[in-house]
Amino acid sequence: MRRSSWKIRIFIGLAIVAFAFVKKCSSKEENPYTGRVQTINMTPEQEIAIGLQSAPEMAQQHGGLYPDERLQAFVDAVGNKLVRNSMARETPYQFDFHLLADDRTINAFALPGGQCFITYALFSQLNESQLAGVLGHEIGHVIGRHSAERIAESDFWRTVTMGASVGGDMGGLVGGIGQNTLLKNGRGDELESDELGVLFMIQAGYNPEEMIKVMQILKAAAGPNRVPEFQSTHPDPENRIEKIKEAIERYRTQ
Repeated sequence: MRRSSWKIRIFIGLAIVAFAFVKKCSSKEENPYTGRVQTINMTPEQEIAIGLQSAPEMAQQHGGLYPDERLQAFVDAVGNKLVRNSMARETPYQFDFHLLADDRTINAFALPGGQCFITYALFSQLNESQLAGVLGHEIGHVIGRHSAERIAESDFWRTVTMGASVGGDMGGLVGGIGQNTLLKNGRGDELESDELGVLFMIQAGYNPEEMIKVMQILKAAAGPNRVPEFQSTHPDPENRIEKIKEAIERYRTQ
């Protein structure tokens, strides 16, 4: 009886894993803006809805919005200039740019669907062209559908882990493999967004060399004890600088 029960568990576990792979293969599509084939299990409209729903909470986590309408208008102007002069204007995404009150955390990020954020701590160290580089990078995350891709990958590995757990004691190992896969892809997202940011800067009339200075600012802010690249979802600033230089040379000659 025990042997029969064990076989049933194995069968169910394998069925769950097979379902995860079939679902992943059927969810592949080519990004019309980057040309990259991705695993996506939601529509742009769903991405927009997630971003709009999550935006207030994300702002609250960083002390709310910065209470200076003049500076917020400046951020809006730079962000909208990038959108108007790039492929971003052709997408269904609703781009909004938020200056956060957080004056300690040097950070910028984007939610699915077009909600882009920058903390005052980072904003206060940038000139206009450097701000354009940061916002262009975040627009790149949205157009690259990186959050949607990570969500789909997370759903895949969660299902595979469940199947491995049902079929035996491999759930923890499989889950760890999934985390490593997500980590690797996250670095690729950052490099792709850097490249798109360079392109958007050039198209909007900004000096893309300022993106290199942004990387230097981030490196200085991290200090000598920054996390090694292989332990971080973000590539090392020095590695990003080399890729940015390559992108500048490529897009300037087009």
